[in-house]
Amino acid sequence: MISVKAPGKLYIAGEYAVVETGQPAILVALDQFVYVNLEKSNDLGSIISKQYKENSLYWKREGNQIIFDNRDNPFHYILSAINLVEEYAQSLGKKMEFYHLKIDSELDSPDGKKYGLGSSAAVTVATIKALSEFYELNLSKEHLFKLASIAHLNVQGNGSLGDIAASVYGGWIAYHSFDKEWLKVAQRSYTISELLDLNWPNLKVTQLTPPDNLNLLIGWTGSPASTSHLVDAVALHKANNQNKYNHFLENSWKCIDTMITGFKENSLSKIQESLIYNRELLRNLASLSSVEIETPLLTKLITSAEKFGGAAKTSGAGGGDCGIVLIDKSMNVEPLFAYWKENGIVPLSLHVYQD
Repeated sequence: MISVKAPGKLYIAGEYAVVETGQPAILVALDQFVYVNLEKSNDLGSIISKQYKENSLYWKREGNQIIFDNRDNPFHYILSAINLVEEYAQSLGKKMEFYHLKIDSELDSPDGKKYGLGSSAAVTVATIKALSEFYELNLSKEHLFKLASIAHLNVQGNGSLGDIAASVYGGWIAYHSFDKEWLKVAQRSYTISELLDLNWPNLKVTQLTPPDNLNLLIGWTGSPASTSHLVDAVALHKANNQNKYNHFLENSWKCIDTMITGFKENSLSKIQESLIYNRELLRNLASLSSVEIETPLLTKLITSAEKFGGAAKTSGAGGGDCGIVLIDKSMNVEPLFAYWKENGIVPLSLHVYQD
């Protein structure tokens, strides 16, 4: 039995801008996980998830190809990861086998709602980790990131892949988005093995060390949001407001660069100032694109946190899901949590996961 896990994530700053090539963002990996157990089988494979009991998926082989009978299934990212890893494994001369995959996720609420913690990225990473161990591929973190990014993009089609980076590397990271158009072209010219060894244009992942007095608080508004749809909505409007959008990108870059300096200088105040500025940039982007990034409940989360001396903003695409607060560890946050609960905001007891 092979057992692996991959953590969820939250965006700290740099959302929306980071979908553009080379743009930076800061993310953090969290101690809630997707777990994948893999067990070798003889003549039948399966993918079973506790979250989708009624949609468990069974498959057979025709030669080295996996054949699925179920046409409507919730496992697109898992299937994409399987197909990609098996293609890579075959290129290395590995014999294809049958196996049972069992998947469990802590990244959703008990009633199945998503917290916005990057469950699709985490399940992609965890699946590839399990198969890498099964086929003895000995993937480095860089290669794991690249494989997971390709598998994820094959399904989602957009996004920055920062959530993949957080799930692979753990801890606090600064992530610079790679050139996804280059990757599309490169996939037609290079084998998977060659792609993994190439330098991907603009890709950069840097581990960050937070100040000792930094406390990260997370509040969930109970309203799941679709990142893909929100990113698409912003993309539709940017063509009509290209100058203003370019200005947003320029300011976001400067903001994240200043925040990274705050981490390097161990300065909570500089990080907080950058977070507040990033919130304003996102509010301006929302106005520009007519997309609701900061919902009324997220605004309430943010303004209440500011009254307690914290800096706060939406996390990720917004439109619901989570808000984050960066606050000094010396502050008593229980009154803030009490206010959140009174107003329908769920404090999530999550901590930074360091791989």
